Amino acid sequence: MLMSQLISHLQQAGASVFIPDETDEGAAFGRITHLGIGAHPDDLEFMAWHPIIRCASTAEQWFAAVTCTNGQGSPRQGRFAGLDDREMVELRRQEQRAAARLGNYAAHVSLDHASHAIRTPPCTALRADLLAVMARCRPQCVYTHNPLDRHDTHVAVCAAVVDAIRCLPREQRPERLYGCEVWRSLDWHPDPSTFDVSDGQTLMARLMRQFTSQIEGGKRYDVATLGRKRANATWQTAHETDQATAIEYALDMTTLIENPGPSLREFTRDQIARFADDVDARLARCTPPDPLIP
Repeated sequence: MLMSQLISHLQQAGASVFIPDETDEGAAFGRITHLGIGAHPDDLEFMAWHPIIRCASTAEQWFAAVTCTNGQGSPRQGRFAGLDDREMVELRRQEQRAAARLGNYAAHVSLDHASHAIRTPPCTALRADLLAVMARCRPQCVYTHNPLDRHDTHVAVCAAVVDAIRCLPREQRPERLYGCEVWRSLDWHPDPSTFDVSDGQTLMARLMRQFTSQIEGGKRYDVATLGRKRANATWQTAHETDQATAIEYALDMTTLIENPGPSLREFTRDQIARFADDVDARLARCTPPDPLIP
């Protein structure tokens, strides 16, 4: 179902808006409280369990997903090996829509950018699209990639999200901004935002299985994602028994959308410095002083 009011403000001819329950477009976007912005189809189902689970269990909160790229560069093998780029784009869009139905999303927006295009700064087209979406729905919380991720497209999306939110009037900005883990874990961070997602493992396993082009096509993201979250639960504390069976980490990036906020590079350097200080303090506690050098 196309939403003409939003579609007319998006940059790519192939952009689309899907509302699983076919609610009127104004009502559908007006109910959104949690917005996930992922670079690729399936990113949000791997990194943003917390808002998806939270919103699936209540009628008071609604999750919506934005996919920035069309997935045409996806690896493919087996029964997907013969698909051309156009066919892969359509398959991945349908997989994402299937996940949106199962997860009871308020809406899914596909922006249809090419990955290589948004990796070349400044990506004003992506920023404009994100600004249009957020001006339309005004979410309380936004979840996206974190700037310490080692995938260039993910970092580019993170930067565009921050820029877009900063373009909004202060009263229209979300209350919280979180950067989630995908191509680098956040278990090293001294104080990550911690979300217990134990109760949603069955739902999220079903959502992840919708992305057969990736899972059957040579990348077991579903196994890796569940393994990471279960590992987070066990390795979270050393002196207590496990209180959860799955934990999701994120980086609280809200300071980036405050006035005045640090630059994204300043913010990121500060996170690395906090990690270095944490390691150094532990070494100081647990090792003898460095020997004097004559």
